[in-house]
Amino acid sequence: MALPPPEDLPEEILRTQIIIEARSPIDGKPLTAAQYAQLQEQLQVSPPRKLDPKIREQIFLLRIRKALLQIFPFLGI
Repeated sequence: MALPPPEDLPEEILRTQIIIEARSPIDGKPLTAAQYAQLQEQLQVSPPRKLDPKIREQIFLLRIRKALLQIFPFLGI
């Protein structure tokens, strides 16, 4: 009863195994190693999307507000 089941692999063996399958960081679908490498390359090549300047300003103001509320909690009234 104290021993783990025989189908349970020890952690030492699991650490030495090479991972040949992966999941997409975009939608979580299973991928092969080649597909994962190709997807990573495409993500590195494509530039990130630009945010609208108004949205960027709103995020900046919200971060300032959050910081001020941590320093001065009585301002949140």
